[in-house]
Amino acid sequence: MREPVSYPQLYREVVPSVVSIYPSGPTADGRPGLGAGSGFVYDEFGYVVTNAHVVRDAEMVELRFSDGAWRRGDVVGADAYTDLAVVYVDGLPETVGPLPVAREHPTPGEPVAAFGNPMGLDGTMTTGVVSGTSRSTPSGNGFAIPDTVQTDAAINPGNSGGPLVRTDGQVVGVNRAKAGDNIGFAISPTIVNRVVPTLIDRGEYRHAYLNVRTVDVSPSVAEANGLDGPGGVLVVSVGDGASDALLGCRTTRHVRGWSVPVGGDVIVGVDGRPIDSHEALMRYLVTETAPGQTVEVALRRDGRAVTERITLGARPTPDRPRPDRRVSVG
Repeated sequence: MREPVSYPQLYREVVPSVVSIYPSGPTADGRPGLGAGSGFVYDEFGYVVTNAHVVRDAEMVELRFSDGAWRRGDVVGADAYTDLAVVYVDGLPETVGPLPVAREHPTPGEPVAAFGNPMGLDGTMTTGVVSGTSRSTPSGNGFAIPDTVQTDAAINPGNSGGPLVRTDGQVVGVNRAKAGDNIGFAISPTIVNRVVPTLIDRGEYRHAYLNVRTVDVSPSVAEANGLDGPGGVLVVSVGDGASDALLGCRTTRHVRGWSVPVGGDVIVGVDGRPIDSHEALMRYLVTETAPGQTVEVALRRDGRAVTERITLGARPTPDRPRPDRRVSVG
């Protein structure tokens, strides 16, 4: 890893590889078209990474580079569950090179810069720090994207798909959403490194699926279920076609005015990894497993420690009915 550089130097090095993406092309007066977003050059072969919600259902998009050069690109793959997409450009401008994606997560407090096309303003850089990691953010289809990076660098409409870069020049996130003043989120490098190569090779990414609804074991949930304390995730219900090795809740109990599901298995580990929250469960499933893979799930069941071997299914396509958003789905 190279030494950090100044922000002006970082801007000069990064901005040539950042693109503005127009799924519907620019308007007649040259202003951004509907749904304009951002992206960055991923490798020397001409692949560009952006958000799935930027390209939407387009098969081809138009891209503008920082030097004003225009290119057309083919959308080769998209994954709604992680909001990632890949565009292929035949013939990158000669001055453009790829941005390296980090192999590890950034550290909270680390300075970062968000690049992109907010409000149609090409070549914009905003700065801040990593505010947190291992966050879950809604994907818009009933599932959450785990493992996202939180930053206070300004992220606004049009920034989506652009890179979040630390001062050594490595991409530590793909900008995705603004959630409030000084709160933005980016898809983590762990997920980018896992999903993007598959999108390039196959055009799609299939996600492992337990097909259960869960809630985190909070103190109230622990009390209602007679558990020693909080931690793990309670299986509320098991979907049709899911493994019969997991048991859902059978009834509810009121604790301090809350109706709490009771009686289901509590997942506390998968393949030897401790699971203390739904975020941890989803992070493991998304980043470490695939459909058809068999995992060992450590459970607390009726006060006993139990281990079940479960073969993971595949998530339904995003256009199918959405799961109940009141509880987490994995």
